[in-house]
Amino acid sequence: MTPPIHDSSNANIAFIGGGNMASALIGGLLRRGLPASCIQVIEPFAEQRARLVSQFGVAVSEAPGAGLQRASLVIWAVKPQTFTDAALQSRAHMQGALHLSVAAGIRSDTIAGWLGTERVVRAMPNTPALIGQGMTALFARPAASAADRLEVEQVVETTGNFLWLEQETQLDAVTALSGSGPAYVFYFIEAMVQAGTEMGLCPEQARQLAVGTFVGASALAKEATEPLNVLRERVTSKGGTTHTALVSMEQSGIKAAFIQAIYAACQRASDMGDEFGEK
Repeated sequence: MTPPIHDSSNANIAFIGGGNMASALIGGLLRRGLPASCIQVIEPFAEQRARLVSQFGVAVSEAPGAGLQRASLVIWAVKPQTFTDAALQSRAHMQGALHLSVAAGIRSDTIAGWLGTERVVRAMPNTPALIGQGMTALFARPAASAADRLEVEQVVETTGNFLWLEQETQLDAVTALSGSGPAYVFYFIEAMVQAGTEMGLCPEQARQLAVGTFVGASALAKEATEPLNVLRERVTSKGGTTHTALVSMEQSGIKAAFIQAIYAACQRASDMGDEFGEK
């Protein structure tokens, strides 16, 4: 059995925002052994508050208050456009805490300025975290100690894998690649299902085949030691069906367009830091 993340006598975690990513982390923490009594959530929407209480049994408040003073770790799971208001409402109640942000685009120097502390770590997770299969990239400001980093690792590993970045600017690329990446996968699965259905399969069959193919191919790519192009070439016999499909994709410029789309997402992530990070 995996040991609990924290000793419940000294661990208190506060979430500012109770949406999907907060839910993924809360669920992971509870499964790993952290008592629900050690978690509090600030969530302005009544429906979401009720769901959090029903699903997890954690304490949920509509607005920040003195109870936040107990938190040793504060996780910011708010939308980028609401971060500044939430920070200004909450900062007086959380002096001395370590702060972990999962908000896209908002840079750590901006967060540090809003909160009045340098103990800030930024994270870019993705939605497979909801089923424990997430991928999270992390960047810590210099004031975050080795113990702070370990605490963050213990939290995010409950939702999947993680890696540390040396430069904060790399988080924009991570946002474009893996943060937004699940949507790209769903997009291609949708296309495969549509094609399969149009070619005579029922929608359920086409979905099962498309999803199973992505799952299997991803697992193979994860386990294989060969380069990706070698894996691709093994499936591609010249003049065969796969070769014909790949030639069609190249002629349509799909690969170049896909790469350009990821660049566009990266630029948007950078722009969000400018747009929502203004003080």
